[in-house]
Amino acid sequence: MSKEKQRREALIYHAKPTPGKIKIVPTKPYSTQRDLALAYSPGVAEPCLEIAKDKENVYKYTSKGNLVAIISNGTAVLGLGNIGPEASKPVMEGKGLLFKIFADIDGMDIEIDTEDVDKFIETVKMIAPTFGGINLEDIKAPEAFEIERRLKEELDIPVMHDDQHGTAIISAAALLNALELANKKMEEVRIVISGAGAAAVSCTKLYKAFGAKAENIVMLDSKGVIRKDAENLAKSKIEFATDRKIDTLDEAMVDADVFVGLSIANIVSPQMLKSMADNPIVFAMANPNPEIDYDLAVATRKDLIMATGRSDHPNQVNNVLGFPFIFRGALDVRATAINEEMKMAAVKALADLTKQPVPEQVNIAYGETRLTFGREYIIPKPFDQRLIYEVPPAVARAAMESGVAKAPILDWEKYKEELMLRSGNDNKVVRLLHSRARTNAKNIVFAEADHLDVLKAAQIVHEEGIAVPILLGRKDIILELKKELDFDADLVIIDPMSEEFDERHIRYATKYWESRKRSGVTFYSAKIKMRERNYFGSMMVLEGDADGMISGYSRAYPTVVKPILEVIGRAAGVKKVATVNIMITERGPLFLADTSINIEPNAEELADIAQMTANVAKTFGFDPVLAMLSYANFGSSSHPNARKVREAVRMLHENDPNLVVDGEIQTDFALNKELHQSKFPFSKLAGKTVNTLIFPNLESANITYKLLKELNSADSIGPIMVGLRKSVHIMQLGASVDEIVNMAAVAVIDAQEREKRKKAKETV
Repeated sequence: MSKEKQRREALIYHAKPTPGKIKIVPTKPYSTQRDLALAYSPGVAEPCLEIAKDKENVYKYTSKGNLVAIISNGTAVLGLGNIGPEASKPVMEGKGLLFKIFADIDGMDIEIDTEDVDKFIETVKMIAPTFGGINLEDIKAPEAFEIERRLKEELDIPVMHDDQHGTAIISAAALLNALELANKKMEEVRIVISGAGAAAVSCTKLYKAFGAKAENIVMLDSKGVIRKDAENLAKSKIEFATDRKIDTLDEAMVDADVFVGLSIANIVSPQMLKSMADNPIVFAMANPNPEIDYDLAVATRKDLIMATGRSDHPNQVNNVLGFPFIFRGALDVRATAINEEMKMAAVKALADLTKQPVPEQVNIAYGETRLTFGREYIIPKPFDQRLIYEVPPAVARAAMESGVAKAPILDWEKYKEELMLRSGNDNKVVRLLHSRARTNAKNIVFAEADHLDVLKAAQIVHEEGIAVPILLGRKDIILELKKELDFDADLVIIDPMSEEFDERHIRYATKYWESRKRSGVTFYSAKIKMRERNYFGSMMVLEGDADGMISGYSRAYPTVVKPILEVIGRAAGVKKVATVNIMITERGPLFLADTSINIEPNAEELADIAQMTANVAKTFGFDPVLAMLSYANFGSSSHPNARKVREAVRMLHENDPNLVVDGEIQTDFALNKELHQSKFPFSKLAGKTVNTLIFPNLESANITYKLLKELNSADSIGPIMVGLRKSVHIMQLGASVDEIVNMAAVAVIDAQEREKRKKAKETV
């Protein structure tokens, strides 16, 4: 993507459809006059009086306990420098977004128009009663040190400057694990720190807290090695000055065990790397380009353990692993501070988590067969759903043990369950989907690429590395639209109507005719069909000229599914092809089937649909818990419609005893875990959270998923075709650009799975 195009897209993203990235939504009913009378006058007076009696009641009656202020004066914004408070606001809003999606914390950005330290501190102190915590952000050094120090001393709520401590906490966890792998001890290793800003200072202090010796540390700023004999040495640097008689990074790197880069790109050469000790540890964290290129570094030293700030290499030091979960733990015990004990607890929790078996969902997200603790996995991945229930409890315990917790946690199991409910699975599924697709992008046919939205989606898919699009449609229109979109990638464009592809027409027609000649298809009609994009595209996939296809944007579902079923056909052993929609809801993803094909499936077909849907859930890293839905509960009706579902459940229990499935059951009992447990404790679903719903007929499934989509604004991924021989998927008529992108990712993952199964068979 060109810089100009990226610039335009970023501006549109922040401006449309509503300016900004966050909003405030009510958490209480407000539909009646009674609701409003309780929310405001006269009812609101009662909590006001209770808080006046005891200020701690503010946590009971207001949102203070889950509200963090994200505060900046815009003096050190990203790599942009001192651009002012207004210009920093998009970054602070973004931080609020991350707080919400990773830890369910409400972040409110506040930009303060002053560079005066005293005025800044006074302003924050005056607004502090509103918030449960303060996250300082993008404030230049050395003022940042003084601001944080004084606010921590003068406020009774958690305060943390994430630019300092976020990188420190994550990199310290990575360093502990890297040292273990290198068989080295913190108190013995020689450490070089490139950079002397807020993050570098905080990193060094935290490493020292874990045992690093001051005499073994060399820090460099833009002028070179910080030495004790230097004149006019800044107060913030005195602690890190060395008495070694060296001046340059080249000299500092000789026999060093650890290099930590928080400076600028490409300052470490291969020669410097070679001069380091055995099993060197290099954390090159300059962004977007590290102090030494990852590929160059690992090619230079085979014994290297390396981390960067980038997501496209192993061991990403990403602050999102830390700040949401540290504040979560601090808020949940009403901590009066974020102290060293809490930060060290977060470090240990992150380091320990890396050594535990990795959930399949994380492996899937990163396209790994099995992530295991080692040189390329020394720190958890940002998509690891365990972070929310491993790091906050560690932080909360440390707060309690160090005496800064005002509301100690008594039931840790209950607390863990509460954290899991906050985990944000609703917004992680799409990120997992795209991340996994990128690990092994496939050639995907976009059968309607001469439509603007389809081509927009193809552009995103290409630029994000999700797939390699093959564009089907009228070439002149596609080229015109590409020019309009500034989409200059050199991709394959095929017009099935063009004589340019006559040789392929004949080849595809012959193959199709041979498979359908006893079904009334003539060779002439086969040639005619191959000029239709859905027949042509399906044949591309069948013949291996593409890995998958998506279609359906501009045509009714039945007209698209017919050629696909004729050309691709059912997979071996499959009696009925079906479809699954993944609904992205606040309670997490829900897998719904069959939403598009089978009008009135019988019991055996329902059982097959359930089994295929369970496999889809597993493909996306979820343990399927299936409810077979009906209007009746467990034999309460003898009507054939209820008996059909009951029989399907019997078949599933008999054929796959390990599958968690039960029914027939009504939707409310299926989704309400407490209600289900109280009424049907004998059920396989009792005490479990249902994530997969199998409907008794097409009517109920299709109506339900579209109701969820329209009334609850739930995003939908699908319909995902299951039971076909190849990866071909049909989107809904008029699908949005985002939905098309998601369907392309689904097609890629489907193709990946088929490839894995094929290789597994070949190796047996």
